[in-house]
Amino acid sequence: MNNRLKVLRAERNWSQAELAGRLDVSRQAVNAIETGKHDPSLPLAFRIARLFDMPIEEIFDDGHE
Repeated sequence: MNNRLKVLRAERNWSQAELAGRLDVSRQAVNAIETGKHDPSLPLAFRIARLFDMPIEEIFDDGHE
């Protein structure tokens, strides 16, 4: 799944560790999501969307229209 997490994080000048703290996950989890090695759970995707005040669909793209 493609995502804009790294770009959104960089726009706010947050480190992976800072974002991880805000989401209550590990820095490794943030890295795995950013690099596409792991897809977030639905509850985590909702937390990410709320944090960035965006719909999930604007952050994550499963490649299907």
